[in-house]
Amino acid sequence: MSSMVHVSQHPLVQHKLALLRSQVTEPKKFRELVREIAQLLFYEATQDLALAPLTVETPLAPCQGYEVADRIGIIPILRAGLGMAEAIITILPTAHVWHLGLYRDHETLQPVTYYNKLPKEPDIDLSLVVDPMLATGGSAVAAVDILKRWGARRIKFLGLIAAPEGVELLSRTHPDVAIHLAAVDSHLNELGYIVPGLGDAGDRQFGTG
Repeated sequence: MSSMVHVSQHPLVQHKLALLRSQVTEPKKFRELVREIAQLLFYEATQDLALAPLTVETPLAPCQGYEVADRIGIIPILRAGLGMAEAIITILPTAHVWHLGLYRDHETLQPVTYYNKLPKEPDIDLSLVVDPMLATGGSAVAAVDILKRWGARRIKFLGLIAAPEGVELLSRTHPDVAIHLAAVDSHLNELGYIVPGLGDAGDRQFGTG
C-alpha cells in the first residue's frame, strides 16, 4: 500500500467503527458515530498544519502560543459527506466549506457532477475532500480533478471505509493526495458496494432508502 495511504489504528476509531457498521445502529446514533470518527481522522490528518506564533494573556502573565496558519477548506461530496464536514467545522470553525455534488450512476458506476459552488479563485491552503465511503474511487477522483483544475495544490482525502479498488484508483490517478481512512475492507460486490462495509452511508445517516 502506498505511503500516502493512512489507515487509523487508534483504538477509539476501531471501537466506534464496529458500532457504525452494525445494521442495528439507528440513524441518530449512526450520525453521531460518523461525526466522532470524522473528528478523530481529522486530528490524525492535520498533524502537519503550519502554525504561526501568538502571544496571549493568561490571568497571570503573557504566554507564547500558536495559531493555525494554514487556511483549510472542507469539501464534502454530497450528500454523504455532510456529516463529516459538520463534525470537522466544530473543531476548526475558521475552515471554509465548499460543497461538491457528485453521484454514482448505478448503471455505469461512473461519477456525475451536478453541483459545484467553488469560488472563482482558490482561497485555501489545504483542501480536505470528505466522503464516508471510498468504493470504486470514481467520485473521489472526480472531486480531486475538479479541485486541481480550480487551482488547489495541497489536497487530502478523508473517508471512513474504503475498498482496495477505490484506494488503488485514487492513489494511481492522484499519487500526491494523502488518503486517511478508518478501514480498508475486502472488496466491491457486483453492485459496487464495499464488503463488508456498512451499506449506504447516505441512507443510514438520513434514514432514507
